[in-house]
Amino acid sequence: MGRLNAAELDGVTIDAYGTLVTLVDPVPALTSGLAAHGVDRDPDAVAHAFAVEVAHYSAHSAQGHDEAGLAQLQRDCTQVFLKAAEAPLDAEAFTPVFAAAMHFEVLPGVVSALERLRALGVELAVVANWDLTLRRLLEETGLARHFGAIVHASGKPVPDGLLRALAQLKVEPARALHIGDGEVDELAASAAGMRFLPAPLPGAVAELA
Repeated sequence: MGRLNAAELDGVTIDAYGTLVTLVDPVPALTSGLAAHGVDRDPDAVAHAFAVEVAHYSAHSAQGHDEAGLAQLQRDCTQVFLKAAEAPLDAEAFTPVFAAAMHFEVLPGVVSALERLRALGVELAVVANWDLTLRRLLEETGLARHFGAIVHASGKPVPDGLLRALAQLKVEPARALHIGDGEVDELAASAAGMRFLPAPLPGAVAELA
């Protein structure tokens, strides 16, 4: 694909996990959390249980679109983790421990890439299949200030979340680009009538002439 002309764009929407941020390995904290509650598991067993939970979260993240749904999603995810770890603990009691083990960090080159996009004069939005905590995460990592719209529980590959973000930015789909790290991102962009470039973000931004 040839380089895109930035002059043809008024807005860029960006996925969150895998494009803006990544998860710091939670296995050590989860292993310690289980041990503190009398359950000793080796790191490999904890890693397997967490992988099972990730699959569950990915399929059900949209349930966390509001406070009540988020609380239920967190309890359900904790229960899935505990069951996979064969840990006979109360899910509601362990939920704060599980949630506290989740820490995210900004991927390399993201901040400079966002600054370049803003210097090009395009409007920016985050559109992610993430729960209600997305905005808080972006604020905690210092990224929120770059974005004019933040859409969580977007339902990609359905294009609705992207279209909501563009409406907030007052940008037409034909004048917009979506950047993400998964097939659902490309499918959603296509369905919305947008351009698409794959993550990593710095590489995608480098494609803009």
